[in-house]
Amino acid sequence: MNRARTFSNKGGSFQLYLRLFLVTFSLFLYLSLLAFTVSAESRSATSVDNEPKSVEVILQRQYLDGEISEEIVLETIWSMEDFWAYYHDWQLIDQNDVQVIFRKELNDISPLLKINGYFGLAEDGTLNIYNGKPEDNNVIQSFFQVNTSRLKSHLHQDLLKGIPVTSKDHYIQVLKMVEKYAVTEM
Repeated sequence: MNRARTFSNKGGSFQLYLRLFLVTFSLFLYLSLLAFTVSAESRSATSVDNEPKSVEVILQRQYLDGEISEEIVLETIWSMEDFWAYYHDWQLIDQNDVQVIFRKELNDISPLLKINGYFGLAEDGTLNIYNGKPEDNNVIQSFFQVNTSRLKSHLHQDLLKGIPVTSKDHYIQVLKMVEKYAVTEM
């Protein structure tokens, strides 16, 4: 009888081991299935991320004379890391899903000013930069009021006719020269 009992106890142990094995095996299968599902979902998400994304990029260049030019570029982005690296020296102004706006301040005068810019005086004595000769009255930028009575006569005449802006250095030179005659508030 002892043997039967012992056999019975061994059978109980066997059943316990069997149950433990089945629970462990079931847990293993469940976790494997879960891992496979997560892996498939991440592969699916990764394949979406690997698709190129097209965005409109607006490049704003701000010049010393205040002029802002815009260039619009359609970019196809394969890697966001590469995209940001390419525009690393631009300042991000705004972005959304379809458009990114960057700005860069340039230490130069605008192409418009180089081509057709003139320093001149308005009737009230304000120093302006014009697109074309001052007589056309197409003001690009205004600076300050000039005391024309203190202004040297040849400089006054040159400003009335218009002094062409030929370069950044010339732009700065004329500003500094005329600034000496700026009206100061008392």
